[in-house]
Amino acid sequence: MSKPIQKRTLKTRARLIEVAQDLVKSDGYEALRVEDVVSGAGVAKGTFFAHFKDKDALMERLIGAELAARLDRAEAGAPPDSVETLIAALRPYHRFMTSERYVFDLILRYSGAAAIAEIGPIAQCFERYFTLVLGWAGAGAYRRDISAELLAEGVQAFSVQAMSLQFCALHRAQDFEERLKLYLDAWMTPAA
Repeated sequence: MSKPIQKRTLKTRARLIEVAQDLVKSDGYEALRVEDVVSGAGVAKGTFFAHFKDKDALMERLIGAELAARLDRAEAGAPPDSVETLIAALRPYHRFMTSERYVFDLILRYSGAAAIAEIGPIAQCFERYFTLVLGWAGAGAYRRDISAELLAEGVQAFSVQAMSLQFCALHRAQDFEERLKLYLDAWMTPAA
């Protein structure tokens, strides 16, 4: 039988997260330091590590929550019926993913799950993204010669590719959404 979590433990964890969120708002994700979080929360460094394995574990939680909030808004909207409206519906999600190189790198590192027990908030958001686009694939004037599952996988793969090129010195001249539109027009539009 597992012991119930003490209220003090929950409050401490919530305080660490709150301080980290405030620091991220003022300085960004990459600038966040564990020392600043524990100082702001008024706890010892050991207390931080009792709640989070490392800084990345805290970041996975913070970034996963931001991704989830953006997916919530996309899910609440009308299903997009064209490549342009699909890109617009996912714009807040994609913009957050590319807001900082550190954020993008961490998202990619945590986008998959090594085992069922290790599915974290970012991996869950990748699955939600896929499921959302899968539902949209049947709503618009998209190609029907391949499965909706393959369409959704392609949207996710092309989105990640277009985002990664935003951080590449050789390819950053082209706007992310312009590049994504080229990819998705070729991928999703029925042949004439």
